[in-house]
Amino acid sequence: MENTLDSAFPVLGKDIPKSKYTPISLSESNKVLNTIDVSSSDKLARFVNSHINKHKAMVAYGGYLEVRNIYKRSKHFNSQAEEERNIHLGIDLWCEAETPIYTPFDGVIYSFQNNTNFGDYGPTIILKHIIDEVVFYTLYGHLSLSSIDNIEVGKTFIKGDKIAILGDASVNGDYPPHLHFQIIKDIQGVSGDYPGVCAKKNLEFYRNNCPDPNLLLRLGI
Repeated sequence: MENTLDSAFPVLGKDIPKSKYTPISLSESNKVLNTIDVSSSDKLARFVNSHINKHKAMVAYGGYLEVRNIYKRSKHFNSQAEEERNIHLGIDLWCEAETPIYTPFDGVIYSFQNNTNFGDYGPTIILKHIIDEVVFYTLYGHLSLSSIDNIEVGKTFIKGDKIAILGDASVNGDYPPHLHFQIIKDIQGVSGDYPGVCAKKNLEFYRNNCPDPNLLLRLGI
């Protein structure tokens, strides 16, 4: 299984070399980010794009198990302060809207839907994969509306097939364009959605159930 993971097709395709990816921190410990009004997708976009340009990159990536303040703007994540959901369970790939998204392995559409809460995923696709008799899922959030038109559960994709394109702030939950990419071992019967952010009290479960996506992305390695 591990050797197979090494051979995953890049989810943003092969036209963007690894040299054009740069790490970025959206952690609550990032003092520069804490001076920005993250309730504004435009201001957050300027922060992200400035970072990308500074490093002469095309994509900024990061965020696995990062504790973030940006979710405080959304009641969707924080109905009760003592159960604040602010620990990110995927990796974000910040890049231009309409960037094509590809499947890393053969798979089928397990589910899809438009998650329309403010700060949510927007259009989302979840693929089911079976490798060496191991079943797991990959989630793609913040897609375009067209990405979930004319598709159906059970549709088959071959490794490297284009499955979607990125959406913009008008449809993606009001974020700068980016892909939320997450690995899920047990989908727990959920359809069209799965938590991408958790509270500290649930961290151990989600850390085990949603392993580091860099196992597939192989960025910075």
